Amino acid sequence: MLIINDDLIIKIEKALDTVRPYLLVDKGDVKITEITPEGILRLELLGSCGTCPMSTMTMKTGIEEAVKNAVPEILHVIAINGVDADVDVDTLI
Repeated sequence: MLIINDDLIIKIEKALDTVRPYLLVDKGDVKITEITPEGILRLELLGSCGTCPMSTMTMKTGIEEAVKNAVPEILHVIAINGVDADVDVDTLI
């Protein structure tokens, strides 16, 4: 079980900050909506990222990779809107 505390959130935010400039250029952003004890990070894609056809690539090769490299305790990164909105989280646990 993952212990969710301020240190974990700061590590995740720092990882997101490494990709955030690329999102902002295209008038998008990302924010944390939930971190589960099972190591699932739920994010909301904001602005143009929420509807962009490239959001799958952005999530998998940008955001998810950055977070998992910086915070190995996070096992899955899911967007609550856009690309991963229909993912059944129970199948990930």
